[in-house]
Amino acid sequence: MREKGLDRLAPYGHAKVEKILDSAAKERLISLGVNEGVEVCRLFSAPSGDPTAYLVRGSVIAIRAQDAKNVIVGDGTWA
Repeated sequence: MREKGLDRLAPYGHAKVEKILDSAAKERLISLGVNEGVEVCRLFSAPSGDPTAYLVRGSVIAIRAQDAKNVIVGDGTWA
């Protein structure tokens, strides 16, 4: 089965984080609360389409698409 990145989550879709691939933003994402096992909800995208707002542990954070694709999520609501 192919891994699905957070960038492919449908608007208002929920999914649990399975892992974060090594990237330049990995430490930043972890410090913002995006950790394995955490449920994430995609809210909306900027008018240009990037970044996208996500609800994580009660806080809204913006993640660029190139960073969101490195966050592998499990079962969720897909676009």
